[in-house]
Amino acid sequence: MSTLPIRLENARIIGYSKLQEVSIQNGVIQTIQPMDASPLTPAPQAIDLAGDWLSLGGIDLQINGALGQAFPDLTHADQAKLQEICQFLWQHGVDGFLPTLVTTSVEKFQQALATLSTQRSQNGKGQAQILGAHLEGPCLNATKRGAHPQEYLQPLSIETLQAVMGPYIDRVRVITLAPELEPSGEAVAWLRSHNIIVSLGHSQATAAEAEAAFEQGATMVTHAFNAMPSLHHRQPGLLAAALMHPQVWCGFIADGQHVDPLMLKLMLQASPEQGLFLVSDALAPLGLPDGVYPWDSRQIEVVAGTARLPDGTLSGTTLSLLAGVQNLVRWNLCSVERAIALGTEAPRQALGLTGLGPGQPACCLLRWRHHPQTQTLKWQRLFPSENA
Repeated sequence: MSTLPIRLENARIIGYSKLQEVSIQNGVIQTIQPMDASPLTPAPQAIDLAGDWLSLGGIDLQINGALGQAFPDLTHADQAKLQEICQFLWQHGVDGFLPTLVTTSVEKFQQALATLSTQRSQNGKGQAQILGAHLEGPCLNATKRGAHPQEYLQPLSIETLQAVMGPYIDRVRVITLAPELEPSGEAVAWLRSHNIIVSLGHSQATAAEAEAAFEQGATMVTHAFNAMPSLHHRQPGLLAAALMHPQVWCGFIADGQHVDPLMLKLMLQASPEQGLFLVSDALAPLGLPDGVYPWDSRQIEVVAGTARLPDGTLSGTTLSLLAGVQNLVRWNLCSVERAIALGTEAPRQALGLTGLGPGQPACCLLRWRHHPQTQTLKWQRLFPSENA
């Protein structure tokens, strides 16, 4: 990117009520100020966004693979493929992601973690950054395992977690577990002591059991509504407890299959300020056409972007993260501002990362244009030529 100053004018930015001016120097955001502030930042190049939205790229905290590569199957021979996936995700508006390792053998968990430990992706260089791993399992409730293989489920204990992660514990950023498997909370506390975010999921936890886990340090819920008890007026369960807890973040999928849009609207209205973020939960066929694909020792069939096992069990999607943002707007579930935030700012907050502001690389900026007549939302990298 040019070292000369650049000024972005008339930008809509999440959290700001007025149109803003963004000044960029040496490829880095310097200031954000209202357009009516004076004087305007001098710059030889000015870009008028004409009221379009401006954001950083997406952050996907739950993605299982892409371009035919399942992350639990990673080996050192797949380094080039992993690099290709990072480039693919960048092209689809994603700045960073957590490769998600679903329940598998201890050997495969550690093999994949070892591969991720040697990968060096750099955000802002035409590829999405690997922000750590998300272990979705193996300490899950068997009755809510969904597509996770029964034979690899493990009891929840510190000993189990140590065995699964081995020497790669510092590469794990998030782990999904069922808290009712170990009511004492020792495992949750141990994970937090190692700076690993604990997310509740694939669980039969009651509201009381979920509250106990939150008090012990859990701060996330994995794919809200899916693989957990339904909301019930006498048995509110894990999800109700999470939605009412001010320090808990719930990830959710907006493909129209995992959760009915009406229930998404209910959830969005129940948490009007924060506490929610979008995930893709995309599987290895992300970026490939519909068809039948291998998945661990089984097969999945992808039809219209939805993946199912032969018995009909929903196993994931092949829609990208930002497709979920566009769906929220198309379905008229929330404002354009909030939809964009749910895929860009909210997952950063849930992970403890900094959002759009001074110091962020300008090459990560997305420009969003909303077409109210058709309820469509389109995005583009603002500086695509800088990412090659």
